[in-house]
Amino acid sequence: MQFPEKTSEQMAGESRARVTQWYDFVTERLGREPRGFCDVSAFNENGKPAVIRVSSVVDGKPFPTMFWLIDADISLKIDRLEAAGWIAKLQQMVNESDAIKEQMKQAHDAHNELRDGFLAEEERTLLTSRGMMSALLDRGIGGIQEPDRIRCLHTWYAAHMVEPNCVGVAVDQLMDTTDGFEWCLS
Repeated sequence: MQFPEKTSEQMAGESRARVTQWYDFVTERLGREPRGFCDVSAFNENGKPAVIRVSSVVDGKPFPTMFWLIDADISLKIDRLEAAGWIAKLQQMVNESDAIKEQMKQAHDAHNELRDGFLAEEERTLLTSRGMMSALLDRGIGGIQEPDRIRCLHTWYAAHMVEPNCVGVAVDQLMDTTDGFEWCLS
């Protein structure tokens, strides 16, 4: 059976409905009013929002971090990985592997394509007229400028929950166990 594609108006309406439905929940999770909150992009195993999508333009300025991880349990696990030094350990593996670097570049490219698809024409016009488009075009997952750098596992994992990426795969592995870790590339 083939399903008709949704129009951009239908998708925008569904996004607005999710924002309305989950606004208070997201506000509580963040501990503040969410700025630029425009959709829930991933849900956890309990059906609660785990990742929100933020507009690429917030308060008239470019905002390159598109996905925010708001699931408290997942965030705590990742906090613990970061505190145990896993950003540096993974970065060392990246530095030694052209294959990982290439997968990270592919993840950034896919992320940028996804972000571009969400960019409204008025946002694009605003950023172009102010000479600010490069703030989005030159940055990938989590607003990262260097495609082979891991700055934050949370941003990589938030993006991974929406569209899988190699760093998110590594985080999945590490959340299971850090013993004898070997990065499994796809």
